[in-house]
Amino acid sequence: MGNITIIGTGNMAHTIGTLAVAGGNNVEVMGRDQSKADDRAKAIGGDATAGKWGAVPAGDIVITALLYDGVVPVVVEYGDALAGKVIVDISNPFNGAFDGLAHSEQTSIAQEVAKVAPAGASVVKAFNTIFRNVLEKGRPDVFIAGDSAQAKAGVAAFIESIGLRPLDVGGLKMAHWLEGMGVVTVGLANTGVGHWDFAFGVNEFTG
Repeated sequence: MGNITIIGTGNMAHTIGTLAVAGGNNVEVMGRDQSKADDRAKAIGGDATAGKWGAVPAGDIVITALLYDGVVPVVVEYGDALAGKVIVDISNPFNGAFDGLAHSEQTSIAQEVAKVAPAGASVVKAFNTIFRNVLEKGRPDVFIAGDSAQAKAGVAAFIESIGLRPLDVGGLKMAHWLEGMGVVTVGLANTGVGHWDFAFGVNEFTG
């Protein structure tokens, strides 16, 4: 059993929170609008609770279920409240046409979070290559990237607790390429595959 805090009250917060509760984890939801956080915690069910915005999160793992342009400002706002936590960025910084990334540099939202995170905090990129509908009803692989082996081990254990397979792609600089994979999933959904009921995964071939 893990302790998970989700910052955000949208659809991904609900989906990940619901899976987390079903996997035996303690879940806390935080939202700038306290009534929305209260409602989301009730909708997630189980023993999910609503924390106070800006307070020290109860979870050892803090998932920022926010639009990409809100992640860094929220981490800055929380400041030392996130010290010692594992911050999991799940965002996709799509450009307006959804055919590229919003940032022109070879960076990522996760890398930008690491620049402003308080001492002792670790950052992991995860879940960004998976559409919400697939996460709700499928068992997709979850690619993760981060510089701390210990932080990635904790996130991997959480992913396994919700019945999914974590796949470590390397250090935090790989988050840039995971965000690129997010762009590719949208391109496939709109053209090559033609629907949203799929996810990237790894098939191993031996012999």
